[in-house]
Amino acid sequence: MFSIGTVSISNRIIAAPMAGITDKANRIIARSFGCGMTCSEMISDMGLIYGQKKTQHIADTSGESKPVSIQIFGSDPEKIAQGAVIVEEMGADIIDINMGCPTPKIIKNGEGSALMLDLPRSRDIIRSIVKAVRVPVTVKMRRGWEDGSTTCLELAAIAEQEGAKAVTLHARSRMQFYSGQADWALIKELKKNSSIPVIGNGDIWSADDAVRMLEETGCDAVMIGRAAMGNPFIFREAAELVEKGNRIQPPTFDERIHTAIRHLDLACSFKGEAVAVREMRKHFSWYIKGRSGAAKIRLLINTAQSRDQLIQAIGARHKY
Repeated sequence: MFSIGTVSISNRIIAAPMAGITDKANRIIARSFGCGMTCSEMISDMGLIYGQKKTQHIADTSGESKPVSIQIFGSDPEKIAQGAVIVEEMGADIIDINMGCPTPKIIKNGEGSALMLDLPRSRDIIRSIVKAVRVPVTVKMRRGWEDGSTTCLELAAIAEQEGAKAVTLHARSRMQFYSGQADWALIKELKKNSSIPVIGNGDIWSADDAVRMLEETGCDAVMIGRAAMGNPFIFREAAELVEKGNRIQPPTFDERIHTAIRHLDLACSFKGEAVAVREMRKHFSWYIKGRSGAAKIRLLINTAQSRDQLIQAIGARHKY
């Protein structure tokens, strides 16, 4: 167990925020497999201020296991603080500021990792949110804009000075996107220079990787992103190995199928069948990764128009 401000987290395994992936259904599945905290998809401050229904839907955490971190993005200190107040009122346990997203449509507005090019603005954003809300505020960042840059060290110091309660470092530059290797040595350096919790992120593909990052960097917790796509079982495996030293068996095929269908049914209950089926196609393709004949199965998945067709596509052996 560790804490972020006043929020206690049951273990050191955290699910990363991922746009278009970590919706409510995904978060419920992740928690059911033992991760200590989930995070929302990134949410626009302006979408919150204007009360957009889609944005409010993304920010809804009602009925979920706590704690849940809500991640927001923006570039105007006053407006992003307004957005933070809204998500706090909606039940966020922690508010995370996105200063790491590398996608061009975010960057062009001076948001996400573009903020690492404007540290005075980043300071103003962190300060304004910390002053506006009562829940702990955290910052997720990359190492910097360019390969080899270490802007994260300065930004993390700013975050701590302005009252943030933890920082997460995805130890790649913006220019790397998701290629190459994450620089775990930089996570270690950041931790040595911080008195608030540091969460390490990048290249955790197994439970052993989670243990290795904690040991090599001294970080307080690890955040798992892409490795959990279609594989929420990694949270269970990592939590058991990190917290108890237990190495557990990977899921059976039947468990993978059952979990995929449970994930689908949760999505249907929150979004309706038509939207859920469309959005769950990618998840089903991830759930069957590595299975014999996966390419043919993916073709069936991608043409499925209903819940039953999706289930039939992955060859469920039982009636669900």
